[in-house]
Amino acid sequence: MSGIKIYFLFLVAAFACSCDSKEEQKLADRPNIIFIMADDHAYQAISAYGGGLNETPNIDRIAKEGAIFTRATVTNSICAPSRAVLLTGKHSFMNGKVDNIQAFDWDQDNFPKLMQANGYQTALIGKIHLDGQPQGFDYSMVLPGQGDYYNPDFLINGETKRIEGYVTDITTDLALDWLENGRDKDKPFLLLYHQKAPHRNWKPAPEYLTLYDDKEFTPPANFFDNETNYQGRGTAAREQKMEIDEIMRWGRDLMLEVNPFGDSTGLAGELKRFNPEQLKAWRAAFDPKNEVFLKAYGQLDEKTLSLEKKREIAIWKYNRYIKNYLRTIKSVDDGVGEVLDYLEANGLAENTIVVYTSDQGFYLGEHGWFDKRFMYEESFRTPLLVKYPKEIKPGTTIKNLVQNLDFAPTFLDYAGIKAPKEIQGESFRKLMSGESDKWRDAVYYTYYEYPAEHSVKRHNGVATDRYKLIHFYYDIDEWELYDLEKDPHEMQSVYDDPSYAEVREMMHKKFEEVRAKYGDSDANDKRFLEEYMEVYNRRNNN
Repeated sequence: MSGIKIYFLFLVAAFACSCDSKEEQKLADRPNIIFIMADDHAYQAISAYGGGLNETPNIDRIAKEGAIFTRATVTNSICAPSRAVLLTGKHSFMNGKVDNIQAFDWDQDNFPKLMQANGYQTALIGKIHLDGQPQGFDYSMVLPGQGDYYNPDFLINGETKRIEGYVTDITTDLALDWLENGRDKDKPFLLLYHQKAPHRNWKPAPEYLTLYDDKEFTPPANFFDNETNYQGRGTAAREQKMEIDEIMRWGRDLMLEVNPFGDSTGLAGELKRFNPEQLKAWRAAFDPKNEVFLKAYGQLDEKTLSLEKKREIAIWKYNRYIKNYLRTIKSVDDGVGEVLDYLEANGLAENTIVVYTSDQGFYLGEHGWFDKRFMYEESFRTPLLVKYPKEIKPGTTIKNLVQNLDFAPTFLDYAGIKAPKEIQGESFRKLMSGESDKWRDAVYYTYYEYPAEHSVKRHNGVATDRYKLIHFYYDIDEWELYDLEKDPHEMQSVYDDPSYAEVREMMHKKFEEVRAKYGDSDANDKRFLEEYMEVYNRRNNN
């Protein structure tokens, strides 16, 4: 072989090695992403938001070291549809998962698939609440359906296994184990680390069963909103079934094995899942408290109760609810701390984006309610905290209207992957880095699961930084308009107020613009209603 040929082959080999090295380096420089999602975690119950209910020092660390969003929202405030929006970056009416009944199509694109195809190690651990085998993950270990707090079953790449212990702790341990032993450490990673807590029914960990026993919580100022029949609001607020006082179950929600009428509540059946040690701790914590309540209110006759006595019982229910809810969050916060400590100890903190959020907001007694579903602020807003030392300054506050619709394009942006055209969200990376404050001026919302549990009527709407227009439809046709600057708790619709005529016209125009932008229509509403009612009627006729 001539000297020229040898030299040429040497150059080709050297160039190839150089390209491979550059590609490997480029891949190694991409940030890791840990996306932590709780279920039904209200922003009011994160101390960084200043609600004063509880302390979440580890979740707060993310805000102190990065950014906190004060107006993050969801497109559809219910579990499975929210998660479908997260994965696809598309509104519910585009990805097909409009409610908890319709199937989710895992065959459509999602951002983990795109990251997996572009060199990322991907894992999903915890709750996803979407039927079918998760796609886009090298490893998945998920709870079937809602999952159980004690001794939960997990689907490990499709195989069912029961693990003894408390679900929040187990989920954290599994996430840490994957970070340490399950991934290829030469590749960037994407970890979706999803907790069941604080979803109903709120069973705290053994070590927190008596947390807050020495504290009495004062309900929100509008807790007894029902006493005025939700004056200032419409039919939807009056006909919901989310009231702590009226709807919460003595057993499943309030942890009484016998109710004040002396009847069994069915809780004993749920406690059969506990092992002897867990059951002993549970009874030691709850039996004395339950006995005190039953001694004071046992054999009550609700028909003859005075208003004062009804209020006393309602406040007791609120305290039983809020304490258990906050107790489950304490375990979530512990897990966040363990993950942050792991990143620090292993030199991963600098190049890892850590996100904490919830699949939607939740009512903690506002209007006397629990649950979510409405476009009203407590369920429409969701907590969002993000840290990434390379780009986000500690203590950053962001007031822009971001949505769960925006997670997919944001993560793809960080990974250097072009978002497909069908993704409807926008990357908020530049908002967090401070490079730009350009952003949308309105967000769109839809809710479809009615008739159903909690009886929250079908509605859609549009929100700006100050105003919110909501349309309730199907069995009613009512509009509500709120001025959030003057009425942050949404106590009085100003839709029919003559002084808001121009605002009403402006918001109707915005509603139509945003609806058209995302491809929604009355035809969509009709189609999804027909599909839903077919399943609903079949279930209720069997």
